[in-house]
Amino acid sequence: MSNSAPEDETTILPKSKRLKHENEAEDKLSDLPDCVILHILSFLNAKEVVRTCILSTRLKNLWKRVPTLVLHSTDFSTFKSFTKFVSKILSLRDGSIALQTLDFERVGSIEPHLLKRIVNYAFARNVQRFGMSVKGDICHILPCISSCRTLTSLKLSVSPKGRHNYGRTLFPKSLDLPALTSLHLGNFAFCASEKGRTEPFSGFKKLNSLVIDNCTVKDAQILCILSETLVNLTMRNHSSDVYKIELAAPSLCMFAFSGTPYQKLCGSNLSSVKEVNIDAEMLSNYTEPPLVLLSWLLELANIKSLTVSASTLQVLSLIPDLLKDKLTSLCNLKSLKVQMKPLSYGLSMTLRTAKLQKESKAGSEPSSSIPDGIVDFLIQNSPSAEVDIIDCSRFGSSIDHLPPFPGSSIFPQFLQPSSRESVVDDLRQRIQQLEQAVLQVQLYIQLAHEEISRERDEMSAIQGHMTMLSKTLAALKRQMQTMGLWQ
Repeated sequence: MSNSAPEDETTILPKSKRLKHENEAEDKLSDLPDCVILHILSFLNAKEVVRTCILSTRLKNLWKRVPTLVLHSTDFSTFKSFTKFVSKILSLRDGSIALQTLDFERVGSIEPHLLKRIVNYAFARNVQRFGMSVKGDICHILPCISSCRTLTSLKLSVSPKGRHNYGRTLFPKSLDLPALTSLHLGNFAFCASEKGRTEPFSGFKKLNSLVIDNCTVKDAQILCILSETLVNLTMRNHSSDVYKIELAAPSLCMFAFSGTPYQKLCGSNLSSVKEVNIDAEMLSNYTEPPLVLLSWLLELANIKSLTVSASTLQVLSLIPDLLKDKLTSLCNLKSLKVQMKPLSYGLSMTLRTAKLQKESKAGSEPSSSIPDGIVDFLIQNSPSAEVDIIDCSRFGSSIDHLPPFPGSSIFPQFLQPSSRESVVDDLRQRIQQLEQAVLQVQLYIQLAHEEISRERDEMSAIQGHMTMLSKTLAALKRQMQTMGLWQ
């Protein structure tokens, strides 16, 4: 008896008939209605959509009617080929078809005239969902966006142009977007309106979801998020900017944060928030833990679901005598999830320094990835809450084995866009940050030398990066002295 797979009917047909049969089977896509094919094509990027025109005569021109345009420069080998493709597709697409979604992303600079053409094309066709991630100034296109009556989703992410990250794009004080339900902003600065407050979102009467990614405030101490309809709020921050976030969102149900928590959170009524997700980090050259992290848990008192990363628990554990305090919140907690993943280099170094200092005083052993007692501290008022430990990585996250040092992660805020208008003042601040980083590495080497003397490769790498930091700092100071800007 043969063990080979059974033959289907096409394998026993003559070759000519088999080819005809295969062609007929392959062209079944053409039997679908246009609306179904267009829906399928809307999930592809524009380059892939155009390529489908060779599949059959039926699809030759159908790509021109797809209601979505996903234009990413990473899908092309050169910027020249990308810009040529963008120009062609804007010219050849059927202009009578409404554009539901445009997602444009350019890694690197882009010519202002092309950027403006893309924006004008989208909003002239009543775009509903618009996303743009570019490098450079977009102030000239903001007026085109400011009064779109059909826009329901807007994502704008702007990186500074040039080698140095000076300044952020100012977010307009007023936008007339009556249908907007989802807003995602990256690298913007919000200007104060009055009394040191800024309220950039109060005009969006239907806003449901808001993402604030690495934004800051300018000439203000309070960022007020005022919205009757806001349900989901996500914030990401990778700087040490200190300001207050005032929440006036009675419908808010979910709050998520990732990055360095140096902003104080407050609100008149946060009892509506039921789900919180926090992935906190700590800058390597800041030895003091961000105490506001604990205040967040006190403000968000009625949450039912709390998800935290292992790094969040480590940052909390650095707060002096934390476990001796009585937690007055989290009484309604039903679920606590801890996501295990490798710690960043900066936090790993901070933790090892703190633990080595503790060991030198008390002779104690380093704790595990989840600090002792921290989980019990969080559920002390909800002892029946379900606790899940989730492994989010294939790699171990023990802080007793430092991950390889990636070039600049020891001082990530050094590379972040500056909110200072004066380049000189900004350079002085960054030099001070470097000085703090050097001191932190020196302390770490001093404390860790005996413990990891056996791990010569690790110690050698740390000392090498210490040398790099010192040389960078010295070169910056010499340049500033030459310019007469540093004493």
